Amino acid sequence: MKFERVWHNSYPVGTPKEVSIEKLTMPEVLDRAVLKFPQNPAVIYMGKTISYLELDLLVNRFANALIDLGVTPGDKVGMLLPNIPQAVIANFATHRIGGVTAMNNPLYTERELEYQLNDSDATVLITLDLLFPRVIKIQKNTKIKTIITCHINDFFPFPTKQLFPLVKKKMFRKDTPQEGTFSFMDLIKKYSKFKSDKKVENKASWEDTAALIYTGGTTGVSKGAELTHANLSSVVQQFSAWFPEIDFGDHERILGVYPIFHSAGYSVSQNLPIWNAWSVVLVPRPDPVVISDMLKKFKPTFLPGVPTIFVGLLNHKPFRALDLSFVKGYFGGAAPLSEDTLNQLRELHGAIINDVYGATENTAFATCTPWKGKVKIGTVGVPLPNTDIKIVDLETGTIELEPGKEGEICIKGPQVMKGYYKKTEETAAAIKDGWFYLGDIGTMDEEGYLTIVDRKSDMIIAGGFNIYPQEVDEVLMGHPKILEACTIGVLDAYRGETVKAYVVLMPEEKLSEEEVIAFCRKSLAAYKIPRSIAFIEELPKTAVGKILRREIRRIDEEQATKAS
Repeated sequence: MKFERVWHNSYPVGTPKEVSIEKLTMPEVLDRAVLKFPQNPAVIYMGKTISYLELDLLVNRFANALIDLGVTPGDKVGMLLPNIPQAVIANFATHRIGGVTAMNNPLYTERELEYQLNDSDATVLITLDLLFPRVIKIQKNTKIKTIITCHINDFFPFPTKQLFPLVKKKMFRKDTPQEGTFSFMDLIKKYSKFKSDKKVENKASWEDTAALIYTGGTTGVSKGAELTHANLSSVVQQFSAWFPEIDFGDHERILGVYPIFHSAGYSVSQNLPIWNAWSVVLVPRPDPVVISDMLKKFKPTFLPGVPTIFVGLLNHKPFRALDLSFVKGYFGGAAPLSEDTLNQLRELHGAIINDVYGATENTAFATCTPWKGKVKIGTVGVPLPNTDIKIVDLETGTIELEPGKEGEICIKGPQVMKGYYKKTEETAAAIKDGWFYLGDIGTMDEEGYLTIVDRKSDMIIAGGFNIYPQEVDEVLMGHPKILEACTIGVLDAYRGETVKAYVVLMPEEKLSEEEVIAFCRKSLAAYKIPRSIAFIEELPKTAVGKILRREIRRIDEEQATKAS
Protein backbone atom coordinates (compact mmCIF):
# COMPACT_ATOMS: atom_id res chain seq x y z
CA MET A 1 0.00 0.00 0.00
CA LYS A 2 1.26 3.46 -0.86
CA PHE A 3 2.54 5.40 2.14
CA GLU A 4 0.05 8.25 2.67
CA ARG A 5 -0.21 10.35 5.83
CA VAL A 6 -1.95 13.60 6.72
CA TRP A 7 1.35 15.42 7.29
CA HIS A 8 2.39 14.93 3.68
CA ASN A 9 0.03 17.81 2.82
CA SER A 10 2.33 20.11 4.83
CA TYR A 11 5.49 19.07 2.97
CA PRO A 12 7.57 21.67 1.11
CA VAL A 13 6.93 21.75 -2.62
CA GLY A 14 9.09 19.11 -4.31
CA THR A 15 9.72 17.09 -1.13
CA PRO A 16 8.92 13.39 -1.64
CA LYS A 17 6.76 11.42 0.78
CA GLU A 18 9.24 8.60 0.45
CA VAL A 19 12.90 8.61 -0.52
CA SER A 20 14.36 5.80 -2.57
CA ILE A 21 17.18 4.98 -0.16
CA GLU A 22 20.57 4.42 -1.83
CA LYS A 23 22.39 1.60 -0.06
CA LEU A 24 25.69 3.41 0.36
CA THR A 25 27.67 2.69 3.52
CA MET A 26 29.42 5.65 5.10
CA PRO A 27 32.80 4.85 3.48
CA GLU A 28 31.01 4.71 0.12
CA VAL A 29 29.36 8.06 0.88
CA LEU A 30 32.81 9.61 1.28
CA ASP A 31 34.09 7.83 -1.84
CA ARG A 32 31.27 9.35 -3.89
CA ALA A 33 31.96 12.89 -2.64
CA VAL A 34 35.67 12.50 -3.41
CA LEU A 35 34.97 11.16 -6.90
CA LYS A 36 32.48 13.90 -7.82
CA PHE A 37 33.93 16.93 -6.03
CA PRO A 38 37.55 16.23 -4.97
CA GLN A 39 38.45 19.92 -4.56
CA ASN A 40 35.32 20.96 -2.65
CA PRO A 41 36.10 22.03 0.93
CA ALA A 42 35.06 19.20 3.25
CA VAL A 43 36.21 20.48 6.65
CA ILE A 44 36.99 24.03 7.73
CA TYR A 45 38.71 24.27 11.10
CA MET A 46 39.95 27.54 12.59
CA GLY A 47 40.86 28.80 9.11
CA LYS A 48 42.34 25.50 7.87
CA THR A 49 40.50 24.02 4.88
CA ILE A 50 40.65 20.30 4.10
CA SER A 51 39.34 19.34 0.66
CA TYR A 52 37.50 16.09 0.00
CA LEU A 53 40.57 14.67 -1.72
CA GLU A 54 42.75 15.59 1.27
CA LEU A 55 40.21 14.19 3.70
CA ASP A 56 40.16 10.91 1.81
CA LEU A 57 43.96 10.66 1.96
CA LEU A 58 43.95 11.35 5.71
CA VAL A 59 41.22 8.78 6.27
CA ASN A 60 43.14 6.21 4.23
CA ARG A 61 46.38 6.81 6.12
CA PHE A 62 44.70 6.53 9.50
CA ALA A 63 42.82 3.41 8.37
CA ASN A 64 46.18 1.80 7.52
CA ALA A 65 47.47 2.79 10.95
CA LEU A 66 44.47 1.19 12.69
CA ILE A 67 44.92 -2.02 10.68
CA ASP A 68 48.58 -2.24 11.69
CA LEU A 69 47.57 -1.62 15.31
CA GLY A 70 45.41 -4.72 15.10
CA VAL A 71 41.92 -3.29 14.58
CA THR A 72 39.74 -5.74 12.65
CA PRO A 73 36.13 -5.61 11.35
CA GLY A 74 33.65 -5.40 14.22
CA ASP A 75 36.21 -4.06 16.72
CA LYS A 76 35.15 -1.08 18.82
CA VAL A 77 37.26 2.08 18.59
CA GLY A 78 36.52 4.55 21.39
CA MET A 79 36.43 8.27 20.62
CA LEU A 80 36.92 10.96 23.28
CA LEU A 81 37.15 14.09 21.16
CA PRO A 82 35.55 17.51 20.65
CA ASN A 83 34.71 18.77 17.15
CA ILE A 84 38.16 18.69 15.57
CA PRO A 85 39.23 17.22 12.19
CA GLN A 86 40.69 14.14 13.88
CA ALA A 87 37.18 13.11 14.96
CA VAL A 88 35.91 13.03 11.36
CA ILE A 89 39.06 11.33 10.09
CA ALA A 90 39.05 8.69 12.83
CA ASN A 91 35.33 7.92 12.43
CA PHE A 92 35.56 7.37 8.68
CA ALA A 93 38.83 5.44 8.96
CA THR A 94 37.20 3.12 11.49
CA HIS A 95 34.19 2.67 9.21
CA ARG A 96 36.39 1.96 6.21
CA ILE A 97 38.05 -1.01 7.90
CA GLY A 98 34.70 -2.32 9.17
CA GLY A 99 35.15 -1.15 12.76
CA VAL A 100 32.62 0.44 15.10
CA THR A 101 33.09 3.91 16.55
CA ALA A 102 32.17 4.11 20.25
CA MET A 103 31.46 7.75 21.06
CA ASN A 104 32.21 9.28 24.46
CA ASN A 105 31.56 12.70 25.95
CA PRO A 106 34.82 14.57 26.78
CA LEU A 107 33.02 16.13 29.77
CA TYR A 108 32.60 12.77 31.49
CA THR A 109 34.26 12.06 34.81
CA GLU A 110 36.50 9.03 35.26
CA ARG A 111 33.63 7.03 36.76
CA GLU A 112 31.28 7.75 33.86
CA LEU A 113 33.95 7.16 31.23
CA GLU A 114 35.13 3.90 32.77
CA TYR A 115 31.63 2.45 32.71
CA GLN A 116 31.00 3.45 29.11
CA LEU A 117 34.35 2.21 27.78
CA ASN A 118 33.79 -1.15 29.43
CA ASP A 119 30.24 -1.41 28.18
CA SER A 120 31.32 -0.68 24.58
CA ASP A 121 34.15 -3.28 24.65
CA ALA A 122 36.48 -0.68 23.10
CA THR A 123 40.13 -1.78 22.89
CA VAL A 124 41.47 1.37 21.21
CA LEU A 125 40.80 4.92 22.41
CA ILE A 126 41.43 8.10 20.43
CA THR A 127 41.49 11.02 22.83
CA LEU A 128 42.39 14.66 23.16
CA ASP A 129 45.80 14.86 24.83
CA LEU A 130 44.37 17.12 27.53
CA LEU A 131 42.24 14.18 28.63
CA PHE A 132 45.14 11.73 28.61
CA PRO A 133 45.77 11.94 32.40
CA ARG A 134 42.13 11.07 33.05
CA VAL A 135 42.30 8.11 30.68
CA ILE A 136 45.52 6.78 32.22
CA LYS A 137 43.87 6.75 35.67
CA ILE A 138 41.18 4.33 34.55
CA GLN A 139 42.90 2.40 31.75
CA LYS A 140 43.78 -0.57 33.99
CA ASN A 141 40.06 -1.01 34.77
CA THR A 142 39.07 -1.10 31.08
CA LYS A 143 39.83 -3.17 27.97
CA ILE A 144 41.76 -0.29 26.36
CA LYS A 145 45.12 -1.53 25.08
CA THR A 146 45.99 1.26 22.64
CA ILE A 147 45.66 5.02 23.16
CA ILE A 148 46.05 7.56 20.34
CA THR A 149 46.35 11.19 21.39
CA CYS A 150 45.34 14.27 19.40
CA HIS A 151 46.12 17.91 20.03
CA ILE A 152 43.54 20.61 19.43
CA ASN A 153 45.96 22.64 17.27
CA ASP A 154 47.24 19.78 15.06
CA PHE A 155 45.37 21.15 12.06
CA PHE A 156 45.67 24.86 12.81
CA PRO A 157 47.06 26.84 9.86
CA PHE A 158 50.24 28.90 10.09
CA PRO A 159 50.63 31.34 11.87
CA THR A 160 47.78 30.39 14.19
CA LYS A 161 49.42 27.04 14.90
CA GLN A 162 52.64 28.78 15.94
CA LEU A 163 50.95 31.34 18.16
CA PHE A 164 48.36 29.10 19.77
CA PRO A 165 50.60 27.36 22.36
CA LEU A 166 51.79 30.80 23.55
CA VAL A 167 48.25 32.07 23.98
CA LYS A 168 46.71 28.88 25.38
CA LYS A 169 49.55 27.15 27.20
CA LYS A 170 47.17 25.24 29.45
CA MET A 171 45.62 23.58 26.41
CA PHE A 172 48.91 22.07 25.29
CA ARG A 173 50.69 19.12 26.82
CA LYS A 174 53.33 16.62 25.77
CA ASP A 175 52.58 12.99 26.55
CA THR A 176 55.20 10.82 28.17
CA PRO A 177 56.02 8.08 25.64
CA GLN A 178 54.87 4.70 26.87
CA GLU A 179 53.96 1.35 25.44
CA GLY A 180 50.63 1.31 23.62
CA THR A 181 50.42 5.11 23.26
CA PHE A 182 50.72 6.87 19.91
CA SER A 183 50.38 10.38 18.54
CA PHE A 184 47.66 10.86 15.91
CA MET A 185 49.83 13.12 13.78
CA ASP A 186 52.84 10.79 14.08
CA LEU A 187 50.71 7.98 12.66
CA ILE A 188 49.45 10.22 9.84
CA LYS A 189 53.05 11.13 8.96
CA LYS A 190 54.20 7.53 9.20
CA TYR A 191 51.59 6.33 6.73
CA SER A 192 51.87 9.31 4.37
CA LYS A 193 54.68 7.67 2.43
CA PHE A 194 54.78 3.94 2.06
CA LYS A 195 51.05 3.16 2.21
CA SER A 196 49.37 6.35 1.05
CA ASP A 197 48.74 5.06 -2.46
CA LYS A 198 47.20 1.82 -1.32
CA LYS A 199 43.46 2.34 -0.98
CA VAL A 200 42.12 0.53 2.03
CA GLU A 201 39.36 -1.85 1.01
CA ASN A 202 35.91 -0.96 2.36
CA LYS A 203 34.99 -3.71 4.81
CA ALA A 204 31.66 -2.16 5.91
CA SER A 205 28.31 -3.69 4.95
CA TRP A 206 24.88 -2.03 4.87
CA GLU A 207 23.47 -3.81 7.93
CA ASP A 208 26.69 -3.71 9.98
CA THR A 209 26.81 -1.72 13.20
CA ALA A 210 28.77 1.48 12.47
CA ALA A 211 28.53 3.42 15.73
CA LEU A 212 27.66 3.05 19.38
CA ILE A 213 26.21 6.33 20.58
CA TYR A 214 25.19 6.35 24.19
CA THR A 215 21.89 7.43 25.62
CA GLY A 216 20.55 7.12 29.13
CA GLY A 217 17.62 5.26 30.58
CA THR A 218 15.07 5.86 33.30
CA THR A 219 17.20 3.69 35.57
CA GLY A 220 20.19 5.93 34.96
CA VAL A 221 22.13 3.15 33.24
CA SER A 222 23.75 4.39 30.05
CA LYS A 223 22.87 2.32 26.97
CA GLY A 224 24.71 2.13 23.67
CA ALA A 225 22.41 2.58 20.69
CA GLU A 226 23.67 0.37 17.86
CA LEU A 227 23.41 2.50 14.74
CA THR A 228 24.07 0.67 11.49
CA HIS A 229 25.38 2.03 8.21
CA ALA A 230 21.77 1.71 7.04
CA ASN A 231 20.63 3.97 9.88
CA LEU A 232 23.36 6.58 9.42
CA SER A 233 23.07 6.70 5.63
CA SER A 234 19.27 6.63 5.54
CA VAL A 235 18.71 9.48 7.97
CA VAL A 236 20.91 11.93 6.07
CA GLN A 237 19.13 10.98 2.84
CA GLN A 238 15.77 11.58 4.52
CA PHE A 239 16.90 14.93 5.91
CA SER A 240 18.52 16.02 2.64
CA ALA A 241 15.20 15.49 0.85
CA TRP A 242 13.73 18.22 3.09
CA PHE A 243 15.54 20.84 0.99
CA PRO A 244 14.53 20.03 -2.60
CA GLU A 245 16.12 23.13 -4.15
CA ILE A 246 19.57 22.41 -2.66
CA ASP A 247 21.66 19.95 -4.64
CA PHE A 248 24.55 17.57 -4.13
CA GLY A 249 27.83 19.44 -4.46
CA ASP A 250 26.36 22.90 -3.88
CA HIS A 251 28.63 25.19 -1.88
CA GLU A 252 26.66 24.96 1.35
CA ARG A 253 28.35 25.29 4.73
CA ILE A 254 27.02 23.88 7.99
CA LEU A 255 28.26 25.34 11.26
CA GLY A 256 29.37 22.25 13.19
CA VAL A 257 28.05 23.29 16.59
CA TYR A 258 26.44 19.99 17.59
CA PRO A 259 29.16 17.75 19.10
CA ILE A 260 30.05 14.77 16.94
CA PHE A 261 30.01 12.47 19.98
CA HIS A 262 26.24 13.20 20.17
CA SER A 263 23.83 11.61 17.70
CA ALA A 264 22.71 15.00 16.33
CA GLY A 265 26.30 16.04 15.71
CA TYR A 266 27.27 12.65 14.29
CA SER A 267 24.56 13.16 11.67
CA VAL A 268 24.57 16.95 11.11
CA SER A 269 28.15 18.04 11.87
CA GLN A 270 29.68 15.05 10.10
CA ASN A 271 27.53 12.78 7.90
CA LEU A 272 25.04 15.23 6.36
CA PRO A 273 27.66 17.52 4.78
CA ILE A 274 29.66 14.55 3.50
CA TRP A 275 26.55 12.95 1.99
CA ASN A 276 25.96 16.19 0.06
CA ALA A 277 29.63 17.07 -0.60
CA TRP A 278 29.11 20.28 1.40
CA SER A 279 31.44 21.82 3.98
CA VAL A 280 31.33 21.74 7.76
CA VAL A 281 32.83 24.54 9.83
CA LEU A 282 33.88 22.68 12.97
CA VAL A 283 33.33 24.39 16.31
CA PRO A 284 35.39 22.70 19.05
CA ARG A 285 33.92 24.85 21.82
CA PRO A 286 30.55 26.45 21.04
CA ASP A 287 30.63 29.68 23.02
CA PRO A 288 29.03 32.92 21.70
CA VAL A 289 32.37 34.64 21.00
CA VAL A 290 33.71 31.77 18.88
CA ILE A 291 30.43 31.20 17.05
CA SER A 292 30.00 34.89 16.24
CA ASP A 293 33.57 35.03 14.93
CA MET A 294 33.01 31.95 12.75
CA LEU A 295 29.74 33.31 11.41
CA LYS A 296 31.53 36.49 10.38
CA LYS A 297 34.56 34.75 8.83
CA PHE A 298 33.11 31.66 7.18
CA LYS A 299 29.47 32.62 6.48
CA PRO A 300 27.84 29.19 6.98
CA THR A 301 24.49 28.80 5.25
CA PHE A 302 23.05 26.51 7.96
CA LEU A 303 23.14 27.45 11.64
CA PRO A 304 22.00 24.73 14.07
CA GLY A 305 21.98 25.06 17.83
CA VAL A 306 20.43 24.03 21.12
CA PRO A 307 18.49 26.70 23.07
CA THR A 308 21.45 27.63 25.29
CA ILE A 309 23.51 28.48 22.20
CA PHE A 310 20.86 30.81 20.77
CA VAL A 311 20.24 32.42 24.18
CA GLY A 312 23.98 32.95 24.62
CA LEU A 313 24.29 34.47 21.14
CA LEU A 314 21.43 36.87 21.78
CA ASN A 315 23.24 38.12 24.88
CA HIS A 316 26.42 38.72 22.87
CA LYS A 317 26.44 42.18 21.27
CA PRO A 318 28.65 41.31 18.27
CA PHE A 319 26.14 38.61 17.25
CA ARG A 320 23.27 41.06 17.38
CA ALA A 321 25.19 43.40 15.07
CA LEU A 322 26.01 40.75 12.43
CA ASP A 323 24.55 40.74 8.94
CA LEU A 324 23.34 37.14 8.66
CA SER A 325 21.70 37.40 5.25
CA PHE A 326 23.88 34.47 4.11
CA VAL A 327 22.14 32.04 6.53
CA LYS A 328 19.51 30.01 4.68
CA GLY A 329 18.33 27.93 7.61
CA TYR A 330 18.33 28.01 11.42
CA PHE A 331 17.72 24.75 13.27
CA GLY A 332 16.89 24.16 16.91
CA GLY A 333 16.94 20.81 18.64
CA ALA A 334 17.51 18.82 21.86
CA ALA A 335 15.12 21.05 23.85
CA PRO A 336 12.32 23.54 23.07
CA LEU A 337 13.18 27.16 22.34
CA SER A 338 11.27 29.75 24.36
CA GLU A 339 8.88 32.02 22.49
CA ASP A 340 10.91 35.05 23.64
CA THR A 341 14.08 33.62 22.07
CA LEU A 342 12.23 32.82 18.86
CA ASN A 343 10.82 36.35 18.66
CA GLN A 344 14.19 37.99 19.31
CA LEU A 345 15.88 35.95 16.58
CA ARG A 346 13.09 36.78 14.14
CA GLU A 347 13.26 40.52 14.91
CA LEU A 348 17.06 40.66 14.69
CA HIS A 349 17.82 38.46 11.72
CA GLY A 350 14.49 37.43 10.23
CA ALA A 351 15.26 33.94 11.45
CA ILE A 352 12.66 31.21 11.24
CA ILE A 353 13.79 28.40 13.52
CA ASN A 354 13.20 24.96 12.09
CA ASP A 355 12.60 22.74 15.10
CA VAL A 356 14.00 19.23 14.81
CA TYR A 357 12.96 16.31 17.01
CA GLY A 358 14.27 12.82 17.49
CA ALA A 359 16.35 10.61 19.75
CA THR A 360 19.68 8.84 19.66
CA GLU A 361 17.79 5.61 19.02
CA ASN A 362 16.38 6.96 15.75
CA THR A 363 19.68 8.54 14.68
CA ALA A 364 18.59 11.97 15.98
CA PHE A 365 15.93 12.88 13.40
CA ALA A 366 12.25 12.07 13.08
CA THR A 367 10.43 15.39 12.55
CA CYS A 368 11.22 18.92 11.40
CA THR A 369 9.41 22.19 10.75
CA PRO A 370 8.44 22.20 7.05
CA TRP A 371 11.17 23.92 5.05
CA LYS A 372 9.79 27.33 4.05
CA GLY A 373 6.37 26.03 5.09
CA LYS A 374 3.90 26.63 7.89
CA VAL A 375 5.46 27.27 11.30
CA LYS A 376 3.48 26.31 14.38
CA ILE A 377 5.13 27.70 17.50
CA GLY A 378 5.39 25.05 20.19
CA THR A 379 5.44 22.12 17.77
CA VAL A 380 8.45 20.20 16.43
CA GLY A 381 7.09 20.07 12.90
CA VAL A 382 6.01 17.00 10.95
CA PRO A 383 7.63 13.61 10.24
CA LEU A 384 10.42 13.40 7.66
CA PRO A 385 10.07 11.29 4.49
CA ASN A 386 9.98 7.51 5.09
CA THR A 387 9.07 8.21 8.74
CA ASP A 388 5.86 7.10 10.38
CA ILE A 389 4.70 8.34 13.78
CA LYS A 390 1.81 7.33 15.96
CA ILE A 391 0.57 8.33 19.40
CA VAL A 392 -0.50 5.43 21.60
CA ASP A 393 -2.23 5.15 24.96
CA LEU A 394 -0.01 5.31 28.04
CA GLU A 395 -1.55 2.31 29.75
CA THR A 396 -1.10 -0.46 27.19
CA GLY A 397 0.85 1.19 24.37
CA THR A 398 -1.32 -0.67 21.85
CA ILE A 399 -4.18 1.75 21.10
CA GLU A 400 -3.46 4.42 18.51
CA LEU A 401 -5.00 7.72 19.62
CA GLU A 402 -6.87 10.29 17.56
CA PRO A 403 -5.47 13.79 16.86
CA GLY A 404 -5.15 16.00 19.92
CA LYS A 405 -5.02 13.15 22.43
CA GLU A 406 -1.96 12.81 24.68
CA GLY A 407 -0.02 9.58 24.53
CA GLU A 408 3.39 8.02 24.00
CA ILE A 409 5.19 8.89 20.77
CA CYS A 410 6.25 5.95 18.59
CA ILE A 411 8.47 6.14 15.51
CA LYS A 412 9.02 3.75 12.62
CA GLY A 413 11.52 4.27 9.81
CA PRO A 414 14.90 3.26 8.39
CA GLN A 415 16.65 5.48 10.95
CA VAL A 416 15.50 3.40 13.95
CA MET A 417 18.45 1.69 15.63
CA LYS A 418 19.31 -1.99 15.50
CA GLY A 419 18.98 -2.13 19.31
CA TYR A 420 20.80 -1.45 22.55
CA TYR A 421 24.26 -3.01 22.64
CA LYS A 422 24.26 -6.20 24.76
CA LYS A 423 20.83 -5.33 26.20
CA THR A 424 18.23 -7.62 24.62
CA GLU A 425 15.52 -7.04 27.23
CA GLU A 426 15.78 -3.24 26.99
CA THR A 427 15.72 -3.51 23.18
CA ALA A 428 12.57 -5.66 23.24
CA ALA A 429 10.88 -3.15 25.58
CA ALA A 430 11.78 -0.20 23.35
CA ILE A 431 11.16 -1.65 19.85
CA LYS A 432 7.89 -3.48 19.21
CA ASP A 433 6.89 -4.59 15.71
CA GLY A 434 9.39 -2.13 14.26
CA TRP A 435 8.03 0.80 16.28
CA PHE A 436 10.41 2.59 18.62
CA TYR A 437 8.65 3.77 21.79
CA LEU A 438 10.35 7.02 22.78
CA GLY A 439 8.98 7.39 26.29
CA ASP A 440 7.97 10.97 25.41
CA ILE A 441 4.36 12.07 25.75
CA GLY A 442 2.98 14.14 22.89
CA THR A 443 0.05 15.07 20.72
CA MET A 444 -0.38 15.28 16.97
CA ASP A 445 -2.83 17.69 15.40
CA GLU A 446 -5.02 17.23 12.33
CA GLU A 447 -2.22 18.45 10.03
CA GLY A 448 0.36 16.08 11.46
CA TYR A 449 2.30 18.62 13.56
CA LEU A 450 3.80 17.03 16.66
CA THR A 451 3.88 18.68 20.08
CA ILE A 452 5.96 17.32 22.97
CA VAL A 453 3.92 17.51 26.16
CA ASP A 454 5.98 15.68 28.78
CA ARG A 455 8.20 12.67 29.31
CA LYS A 456 7.25 9.29 30.66
CA SER A 457 10.72 9.01 32.01
CA ASP A 458 12.10 11.57 34.40
CA MET A 459 14.86 12.67 32.06
CA ILE A 460 16.07 16.24 32.44
CA ILE A 461 17.28 18.11 29.34
CA ALA A 462 19.64 20.92 30.34
CA GLY A 463 21.45 22.83 27.61
CA GLY A 464 20.76 20.01 25.15
CA PHE A 465 22.28 17.30 27.36
CA ASN A 466 20.23 14.40 28.71
CA ILE A 467 20.47 14.00 32.49
CA TYR A 468 19.00 11.02 34.29
CA PRO A 469 17.90 11.85 37.85
CA GLN A 470 18.53 8.44 39.33
CA GLU A 471 22.23 8.69 38.45
CA VAL A 472 22.42 11.98 40.35
CA ASP A 473 20.38 10.47 43.21
CA GLU A 474 22.83 7.60 43.55
CA VAL A 475 25.82 9.95 43.71
CA LEU A 476 24.09 12.08 46.34
CA MET A 477 23.22 9.07 48.46
CA GLY A 478 26.87 8.08 48.38
CA HIS A 479 27.52 10.96 50.78
CA PRO A 480 27.82 9.63 54.34
CA LYS A 481 25.55 12.34 55.72
CA ILE A 482 22.76 11.92 53.15
CA LEU A 483 19.95 9.45 53.78
CA GLU A 484 17.83 9.95 50.66
CA ALA A 485 17.78 12.14 47.57
CA CYS A 486 15.42 12.92 44.72
CA THR A 487 16.52 14.95 41.71
CA ILE A 488 14.16 16.83 39.41
CA GLY A 489 14.38 19.25 36.51
CA VAL A 490 13.16 22.79 37.02
CA LEU A 491 12.55 25.45 34.40
CA ASP A 492 15.52 27.62 33.55
CA ALA A 493 15.49 30.56 31.15
CA TYR A 494 18.99 29.79 29.84
CA ARG A 495 19.38 25.99 29.94
CA GLY A 496 15.71 25.08 29.30
CA GLU A 497 15.82 22.99 32.44
CA THR A 498 18.31 22.81 35.26
CA VAL A 499 18.98 20.27 38.01
CA LYS A 500 17.57 20.60 41.52
CA ALA A 501 17.96 18.00 44.24
CA TYR A 502 15.83 17.38 47.31
CA VAL A 503 17.91 15.86 50.08
CA VAL A 504 17.10 14.14 53.39
CA LEU A 505 20.01 14.15 55.85
CA MET A 506 20.95 11.42 58.28
CA PRO A 507 19.65 12.04 61.83
CA GLU A 508 21.45 14.88 63.62
CA GLU A 509 23.71 15.59 60.63
CA LYS A 510 24.28 18.97 59.00
CA LEU A 511 25.34 19.91 55.48
CA SER A 512 25.34 23.12 53.48
CA GLU A 513 24.18 23.48 49.89
CA GLU A 514 27.75 24.32 48.86
CA GLU A 515 29.11 21.13 50.48
CA VAL A 516 26.60 18.94 48.64
CA ILE A 517 27.37 20.55 45.28
CA ALA A 518 31.12 20.22 45.89
CA PHE A 519 30.62 16.50 46.64
CA CYS A 520 28.78 16.03 43.33
CA ARG A 521 31.64 17.61 41.40
CA LYS A 522 33.81 14.61 42.24
CA SER A 523 31.59 12.14 40.41
CA LEU A 524 29.43 13.99 37.88
CA ALA A 525 30.05 15.89 34.67
CA ALA A 526 29.54 19.62 35.15
CA TYR A 527 26.19 19.74 33.35
CA LYS A 528 24.74 17.03 35.65
CA ILE A 529 25.63 18.76 38.92
CA PRO A 530 22.60 20.14 40.82
CA ARG A 531 22.42 23.92 40.68
CA SER A 532 20.37 24.07 43.87
CA ILE A 533 19.77 21.83 46.88
CA ALA A 534 16.59 21.77 48.96
CA PHE A 535 16.75 20.07 52.35
CA ILE A 536 13.58 18.21 53.29
CA GLU A 537 12.64 16.12 56.33
CA GLU A 538 11.03 13.29 54.38
CA LEU A 539 10.50 12.35 50.74
CA PRO A 540 7.00 11.35 49.60
CA LYS A 541 6.76 7.62 48.83
CA THR A 542 4.36 4.97 47.62
CA ALA A 543 3.01 2.27 49.91
CA VAL A 544 5.93 0.03 49.00
CA GLY A 545 8.50 2.76 49.65
CA LYS A 546 9.19 4.00 46.12
CA ILE A 547 10.03 7.71 46.04
CA LEU A 548 7.38 9.74 44.20
CA ARG A 549 9.38 12.03 41.96
CA ARG A 550 6.23 13.52 40.47
CA GLU A 551 5.11 14.53 43.97
CA ILE A 552 8.42 16.28 44.55
CA ARG A 553 7.87 18.17 41.31
CA ARG A 554 4.42 19.21 42.53
CA ILE A 555 5.82 20.42 45.85
CA ASP A 556 8.53 22.37 44.05
CA GLU A 557 6.01 24.00 41.71
CA GLU A 558 3.83 25.01 44.67
CA GLN A 559 6.78 26.56 46.46
CA ALA A 560 7.84 28.41 43.30
CA THR A 561 4.30 29.78 42.87
CA LYS A 562 4.21 31.00 46.47
CA ALA A 563 7.64 32.60 46.13
CA SER A 564 6.56 34.52 43.04
